[in-house]
Amino acid sequence: MNKHISILGGLYIGMGAMNIVAALIVFVVVAGGGLISGDQHAIAITTGVATAIALFLVLIAAPNIVAGIGLLRRESWARILVMVLAFLNLLAIPLGTILGIYTIWVFMTNETDEFFGSWREKHS
Repeated sequence: MNKHISILGGLYIGMGAMNIVAALIVFVVVAGGGLISGDQHAIAITTGVATAIALFLVLIAAPNIVAGIGLLRRESWARILVMVLAFLNLLAIPLGTILGIYTIWVFMTNETDEFFGSWREKHS
């Protein structure tokens, strides 16, 4: 089970990193479109829209990265956060759905409960 939890930690960090890259791409493309037009109104609108979308994507990425780091450190709070994120990720077809199903499978086994219980006892 240790291996699956480490894999999940890496996948959640990777999912968050992909969202941050998407935020950067969206910002550059949308704001760049306004800059290319040369129209001051278009620049103002596209820059505002690009900023809003990029911030939204970064806000979505942050919990994934925090959860992944928490899993790698075997923090007990990370289990709860990851389960919430797993159900939310089910809506992000196809990669989020796969990650959500894998997460639910890993955390619904008795071995995971025993693993986190024994980990906590050893490191308390």
